[in-house]
Amino acid sequence: MSNEVAADFAAAVESGRLDLPRPGSGRTWERWAVLADLAGEDLSLARLSEGHVDALAILAELGPAGPGPAESSTGPPPAGSRGGVWAAQPPGPGLAARRAAGGWRLDGIKRYCSGAHACTHALVTAAAPDGNRLFAVATAGLAPVAGTWPATGMAASDTLDVEFTDVLGEPVGGPGDYTGRPGFAHGGAGVAACWYGGARGVGQTLLTAAAKRDVGPHALAHLGAVDVALHTAREVLARAAAEIDADPADREHGGWRRALRVRALVEATATEVMERVGRALGAGPLCHDEAHARRVADLTVYLRQHHAEKDLAELGTLAAEAGASW
Repeated sequence: MSNEVAADFAAAVESGRLDLPRPGSGRTWERWAVLADLAGEDLSLARLSEGHVDALAILAELGPAGPGPAESSTGPPPAGSRGGVWAAQPPGPGLAARRAAGGWRLDGIKRYCSGAHACTHALVTAAAPDGNRLFAVATAGLAPVAGTWPATGMAASDTLDVEFTDVLGEPVGGPGDYTGRPGFAHGGAGVAACWYGGARGVGQTLLTAAAKRDVGPHALAHLGAVDVALHTAREVLARAAAEIDADPADREHGGWRRALRVRALVEATATEVMERVGRALGAGPLCHDEAHARRVADLTVYLRQHHAEKDLAELGTLAAEAGASW
């Protein structure tokens, strides 16, 4: 991974920049605004930072001080630790958990582990005999698999497959608790704040160009559309943050539907912004502006955490079953 991004991630943790309010604390928008700003600086940095703050929120919700079951045995990680959440479960071989003398042991391959080298601790999902579980692990001694992230986009996010062989894992909550808790939806919506920050950075390239020279009426029309799209995304995120703060325990059971809506809207916004900036300015920024070209490549990959028509179909199913608020 990029040594610069790794250093920036460590500095953000050590400086307290990532000591953010928890989702539902009454300051959710403040949390998301920091993530959006980090994404504007570097999307790989934002990816690592979002995983770190999500890990802390999960431990607060499911750890000994939270509502999780008594089996949870993991407290907050040591000061200065850099955490991640490795919870992707794509088709194919995965991670398995088994009870053994002295606790749980993990074996197998975990894919899409952002911060494979940069994180000191991680929360990982694994298939256990009693269901899917979340475990806390120390990353020292784990084996990131070289060459498993050859992509240009998000190259600095240190996202690799990681091999586990008889690794001690401490349970965090019980079976199904990771996805069953209210914070799962809150965190899913929070990822969209990173997408928004990246899209805002892409849009800034067009805004800066238009402020410096005559870009012509067509480019200005694209800038107008970008302005509408980003303003709308910001308002949707701000409203979602306020709704989470008003119902942090999701007693109204609207959290997942809200997360799906927010993610779909921001994903569409970011896609539109990249398309319009490209059409407005042509190949120039992609060929001669390294930061812009990297941001577009990074954002293209990052947006695929939205599962496209699969997520839209789930949202449509919810609308068909429960009705629409519009």
